[in-house]
Amino acid sequence: MSIFKRLFSIGKAEAHSAVDKLEDPIKMTEQGIRDLKGNLNESLQGLAELKALAIRAKRDHQQFLSQSKSYEQKAVLLLQKAQTGELDPSEADRLASEMLRKKEEAQQQADRTGKEMTSHEQHVSKMNQNIQMLKSKVGTYENELRTLKARSKVSSATKKINKQMSQIDSSGTVAMLERMKEKVTQEEALAESYGEIAAMSTSVDDDVEKALGSSSTSSSASLLELKAKLGLAQNASPSTDADPSTPPPTPGV
Repeated sequence: MSIFKRLFSIGKAEAHSAVDKLEDPIKMTEQGIRDLKGNLNESLQGLAELKALAIRAKRDHQQFLSQSKSYEQKAVLLLQKAQTGELDPSEADRLASEMLRKKEEAQQQADRTGKEMTSHEQHVSKMNQNIQMLKSKVGTYENELRTLKARSKVSSATKKINKQMSQIDSSGTVAMLERMKEKVTQEEALAESYGEIAAMSTSVDDDVEKALGSSSTSSSASLLELKAKLGLAQNASPSTDADPSTPPPTPGV
């Protein structure tokens, strides 16, 4: 039997845990505030009914007091009429006694309604205090609920961000960046090496052409200078029609 009890206790605990997970504290608080507002509306309706009873009791009390005073005044008038001879004394006494009896009944009713009025007014005052307290609590709970909603949103967003940040592998990211940096550096060095090789292959031919061109130009300039010293025209050559016996001109003549 103890085993079955333990199994039952475990199942009950798991059921309570599942219910706790399904329950939303904010929704439960909102439902609680709605219930309080429902109670507040019922209390306001009860207060209105109680005030109506107090108002009616007050009116009845004033009416019975007025009747009691009126009956007393009528009894006095009857006795005065009997004294002046306007009314038979015995008849005046009978009618005056009847008025006094009614006055007494009206006074009793006035006392009763006066007590009811006082009782209703006391209940109205107490109930009004409770309603004001309930209104204050509802307002306080609504303000706290708004604050809790805002805090819940902030905490949820913060938790989401922190969770994302915690899942980031900083060491792996740094290592990957270092590998990328090393690869880029290697590619840049390789590109520079190919550039130097290309420059070397073109500069050899250019150097040869430059050397040959400068040598030919230098030789031509030297030849022209020598011819100018000998007084020979540029590109001039000995004529085949000249007389062989004529001697060549003497330099400097």
